[in-house]
Amino acid sequence: MTPSPPAPLPRLNSEDPTPGPGELLVRTEAIGVSLPAVRRVRGDGKGGGDPLPGVVGGEIAGEAIALGPDVTDFAVGDRVTSITLAGSYGELALAPAALASRIPDGASAVEAVALVRGGHVALAALSTAAPAAGESVLITGAAGATGHLAVQLAKLQGVPRVVAAVGSPAKAEFLYELGADEVVTYDQESWGEPVDIVLDGVGGELLPRALAAVAPGGRLIFFNSGGGTVPAYELLAGAKTVTGLTMRRFVAVHPELYARHRAQLWELAGTGRLRAAIHVELPLADAAKAHEIIEARANLGKVVLRP
Repeated sequence: MTPSPPAPLPRLNSEDPTPGPGELLVRTEAIGVSLPAVRRVRGDGKGGGDPLPGVVGGEIAGEAIALGPDVTDFAVGDRVTSITLAGSYGELALAPAALASRIPDGASAVEAVALVRGGHVALAALSTAAPAAGESVLITGAAGATGHLAVQLAKLQGVPRVVAAVGSPAKAEFLYELGADEVVTYDQESWGEPVDIVLDGVGGELLPRALAAVAPGGRLIFFNSGGGTVPAYELLAGAKTVTGLTMRRFVAVHPELYARHRAQLWELAGTGRLRAAIHVELPLADAAKAHEIIEARANLGKVVLRP
């Protein structure tokens, strides 16, 4: 039997991006839409945002078609997913190899883009908070791309009381199905008994309320792009702490932990213990519509664009 000829290498055009040191060039199959990306395009009162497709970053999944000069852990043809820092809204995107991972056989690009970035942020926030036995956790933005994974991961880590905070009671059933013990809405007068840990993915005007939900001696992990003002007296009187989290620094400081988190996410998803919910898939040309869904906080899980 005559062996099949090797698959031809992808042809690159002169105008295609060129991967630099530590980078992959990926032909995208799925692109994740994130709240930070939406805020960057919108500008949030900072003199106007970046026009689409612009330099929007987020997360991608697809096929590696070229490698930077020092990339040795990946090969052309690998199916990969990665957090990206810019330029994700396109048929081709550059991805940092340090933030990339191979997509296991049998997993789709859409599943990968819904699982990896949100899952990494959720695990990084939980590892930063380091819940002790018996401690409780409240998660804002709990129905979003990161929040719904954080709810599940907190329960998988044995947190006995996970409170999901959202903007609408219509999201409660979705969150109870994922394991939340309580669901509260932002406009409720009380969010119940204070918790030991708050994972805040919303910020802005909600930040003081999130800090008020922390029990004396507790901590708030702040991983959103919404800004906000921390009432200093609340920190002092309650002996509370606030810790900021960015994935760029987390990966730089904890590369081995990031790698363990990556393996953990795929293992949990592969065994069905972690569900990455997809709210909707839209064509890349409908990126503005995808942003409208995120701005309206209407999504249950991840909004994905397809090139």
